[in-house]
Amino acid sequence: MHYEKSIELLLKCSTEKGFVASAQDISNYKRVWARDGVICGLSALASGHRELIKTFKNTLLTLAKHQHEVGTIPSNVGVSEKDESVSYGGLAGRVDAATWFVIGVCQYANYTNDFAFFNDLKSKIYKVLQLLNAWEFNNKHLMYIPLSGNWADEYITDGYVLYDQLLRYWAIQSFNYLENDQSLSNKLIQIKNQIKANFFPNSNKEKFHDRAYNAIKIDSFLPCSFSPSGYKTNYDAFANALLLILDFGDKKFKNKLIDYSLELAESTKLGLLPAFWPIIKPNDQHWDLLKDNCKYEFRNYPYEFHNGGSWAMVNGFFGLGLLKQGKTEQAKKILKNIDKVNQVEDYKFYENFNTKTTEPNGVPYCAWSAAASVLLTQSIKQQIKFI
Repeated sequence: MHYEKSIELLLKCSTEKGFVASAQDISNYKRVWARDGVICGLSALASGHRELIKTFKNTLLTLAKHQHEVGTIPSNVGVSEKDESVSYGGLAGRVDAATWFVIGVCQYANYTNDFAFFNDLKSKIYKVLQLLNAWEFNNKHLMYIPLSGNWADEYITDGYVLYDQLLRYWAIQSFNYLENDQSLSNKLIQIKNQIKANFFPNSNKEKFHDRAYNAIKIDSFLPCSFSPSGYKTNYDAFANALLLILDFGDKKFKNKLIDYSLELAESTKLGLLPAFWPIIKPNDQHWDLLKDNCKYEFRNYPYEFHNGGSWAMVNGFFGLGLLKQGKTEQAKKILKNIDKVNQVEDYKFYENFNTKTTEPNGVPYCAWSAAASVLLTQSIKQQIKFI
């Protein structure tokens, strides 16, 4: 029942131009979004559903069509005749639109064996990769991300954001699986070395910011970001899920990360990971930064949205990370809890939930909430492996 309802919502969110973020026409959710569209597309591949896979291809073509001349991939594109506008971001550009696009094209081509499609878009991908290099600014293999520069667009992360470095690594890895470019193989090594040097515990390698690194303690998870002003040490569930999926770190550290993450999820009423933890409260150091980082209305109240809210989508990737590390039973438990929140109010598929009260938040009928269930269900059933 849960799976069928998830597929049903993804079909409702399918248009000729690709997946829209929600089946409900709320604010700007009735648009093709890069990250939402690719995440829905990965679930389409996992499902094997022909119509959904076709929608994924159309999503990628829409994004590719509107690539900016400098290489930027749109954050979102209008799908109606009245609104075909293109957005590359709001107060800041969205860096992860570019990396999700590369991941999407490569995963689609590999799954469908549509290498003509891959070759048609190859030049656009190289343009993206060149732009990602430019976003390093200091040519030291980690991108510098503006505040609001990714999916957590109203949160406090900025500078060298772990989530974005890992996504870039996955994007280049996916592309190079098909392209086999030695210079990209070398780049992957350089990116991984810098992530290990600057984010992992007990690193004796040269760092960007030795003083700031030595001022913090890294134990069971990696800090979410750092900048010239120091490290932000909050737990980022999405980043640490990607860490498990990409198999970064030694076995000892990964086991500590899994133990911490599972204990955190089990400590909540929802049995799911909050997006970021601990919550930021009005008297905390970063409250003003959080409070002012919104364009329309403030949504990051404690335990909600990015500030400790629980997202089905994020937990779907955590489940994939658990599977990658051989924790099938734990992944099944996360899936059960994802399906439980997705079915609230007769399958409203809410964007996120208040981790303390369990009340739903944000937009209903979110496509990527359904995608989380499909991705994890099929990955458990078929042991699907993405490149």
